[in-house]
Amino acid sequence: MKYFKKIIGERLYLSPMNVEDAETYVNWLNSRGVSDNLGMTASVVRVPGEKEYIESKKSSDYDFSIVLNDDTLIGNISLMDVNLISRKATLGIFIGDEDNRSKGYGTEAMKLLVEYGFNILGLHNIDLNVFSFNERAIKAYEKVGFKEYGRRHESYFLDGKYHDEISMEIINERN
Repeated sequence: MKYFKKIIGERLYLSPMNVEDAETYVNWLNSRGVSDNLGMTASVVRVPGEKEYIESKKSSDYDFSIVLNDDTLIGNISLMDVNLISRKATLGIFIGDEDNRSKGYGTEAMKLLVEYGFNILGLHNIDLNVFSFNERAIKAYEKVGFKEYGRRHESYFLDGKYHDEISMEIINERN
């Protein structure tokens, strides 16, 4: 089996990343639809580097493939910079193919990972950053419960224009 159902939702599950998917990730990370939103437009991602990245992930990060129940890989979601003393982390996510966006998969994956972070890891605060032009992502983050707490104005230059970087967070109100 290529994927392992670590965190299970209704339509998808989160599986530890698999090095065999490096070429798929490279394809997505080099596409403008993904790279613009991640601030990686100027980066060139190659298969050897992506394989090395997947294999070398440190144990303090929680990186997962987003996989539909029919075992189709559709994206990636991570809790990074996890600090179990301060009980905080940073969330990152992308859905690879345009065909799988705007279907609620990202929202479902985030709800699963936030619940995992709060209930399993004992986190209290999870934050993320998003560019102001990525309205679809902002709406998904808000559905999960993230709220804006800061904004760095005109900090990202893309296609001849400056864009704001928005910082959002969700707090575990139960602890």
